[in-house]
Amino acid sequence: MGVQKLSIQLDGISLLERALQAAANFTCVVVAGPALAEQIAPGPRLRVVINPAPERGMAHSLALADAAVPDRAAALVVLLADTPFVDAALIRAVLEARGDADVAFPVRDGVPGHPVVFGPRPRQEIAGLPEGDTLRRLRDDPRWRRVELPIGDDRPFLDVDTPADLERLAGRPPDGTSGTFAES
Repeated sequence: MGVQKLSIQLDGISLLERALQAAANFTCVVVAGPALAEQIAPGPRLRVVINPAPERGMAHSLALADAAVPDRAAALVVLLADTPFVDAALIRAVLEARGDADVAFPVRDGVPGHPVVFGPRPRQEIAGLPEGDTLRRLRDDPRWRRVELPIGDDRPFLDVDTPADLERLAGRPPDGTSGTFAES
């Protein structure tokens, strides 16, 4: 994107602020590079962990977040800040759908979305993930009992990776709908 992506604004709100708003009702750990971490004010329910090497990939960031949550029996909800339409209601729905399963995530037409919830058993594997890896390996591991929450809208699947994505998503309703797709 040529700039710190999470500082980019979508309809007047930065991607980072959108994620923080979505997670505001939960105890939250934000993993960010040094420059972005300086922009985040920690609070009673918000801890900031600096990732000194973001180039090491998502698995490294996930390991940092996991290490910052000492309660090994707690589930870890992974919310990517470049998914701007994931909101608190969706996070809560995925958490509730999980029950006692190991992993839970929204899905539409067989396509997994975000957020992803990892229970205690998969959390034990996070530190051993290969660098640069995505969440897929851990999410799709056949050892886990998974809950796939069917979702009929776009919120879990819309992300900002390019300027064209940003332009395409500008002006969309906060629920991520475009009004042009069929319900699942």
